[in-house]
Amino acid sequence: MTGAVHPEPANGTACVRHVPVMLEEVLHFLAPARGGFVIDGTFGAGGYTRALLSAGADVLAIDRDPDAIARGAALVAKANGRLCLLHGRFSELDAHARGIGRSGADGVVLDIGVSSMQIDEAERGFSFRFDGPLDMRMERSGPSAADVVNEMPERDLARLIALFGEEKKSGYVARAIATRRAERPFETTADLADVVGRAVGRRFDDTIDPATRTFQALRIYVNAELDELAEALGAAERILKPGGRLVVVSFHSLEDRIVKRFLADRSRTHPGGSRHMPEANLPPATFTLLAKGAETPGEAECAANPRARSARLRAAVRTDAPARAIDMAALGVPQLEKRGRR
Repeated sequence: MTGAVHPEPANGTACVRHVPVMLEEVLHFLAPARGGFVIDGTFGAGGYTRALLSAGADVLAIDRDPDAIARGAALVAKANGRLCLLHGRFSELDAHARGIGRSGADGVVLDIGVSSMQIDEAERGFSFRFDGPLDMRMERSGPSAADVVNEMPERDLARLIALFGEEKKSGYVARAIATRRAERPFETTADLADVVGRAVGRRFDDTIDPATRTFQALRIYVNAELDELAEALGAAERILKPGGRLVVVSFHSLEDRIVKRFLADRSRTHPGGSRHMPEANLPPATFTLLAKGAETPGEAECAANPRARSARLRAAVRTDAPARAIDMAALGVPQLEKRGRR
């Protein structure tokens, strides 16, 4: 689950293969040392992991996608015991580390989102650039995107698309999907993209396909990506040693907002009370920010790799304060209301 995914172009142009995004900046903020231990929570094609190994660090790499694990076997063999590659979720990265006998980490890097390889493989169903089964499951298990669009109540579907896709015309999209599925179920990416495209419409100056936001929403929901991200931040807080570094690269506002709120809360040293409201007791900061605000890729990288354009990097260093529980609401993780089918 790694690598930049730039919004799908409206003109259908081909996309570049996987390139690790902001690699130079990631290494700068992680500062991997020879003999150190770093967790790459989103192995993908192994771009960050290779660089960390080259810097002399031992690495635990994790990925939800069994295909990514299979592709990484050769790198594991080449690393001569310095790389452990595990199939699992980065929300449990602290448990994975302890499972291999590591009680603390010197660094954690998370590259959020769907990988370039997943996007470019039609059979995975993540993209409408290639017609394929409407799947989108990173782990190849559980309910698929087809199950969601064919079975979810219309009003819940509209809310899903609005929350996770930030699609202003979510109601029109949900109505169009409900109307079409009453005739026959959705099975392919092209089929869904066509219905969504007609519901949203396209302006002459649109730079992304009108189906992009709906596909993003379904992918995030199917894989519980935002919940996983919030839990992964908590797991990193628990496993990092004092002085250990956290680096997160995200690619859209929903992801970046969660990371920003987490680090703002964990690095706060002043409650910000006023004469009208007394200052609350503030727990000690668990992180110190390494960069003020988000770092962005340079012009040269964006030109060479269009998928890097939306990347945002945030970094912080762990203090010795105790880790805290994750509050999904405080981090702004969108939650769908629980309703039955109808």
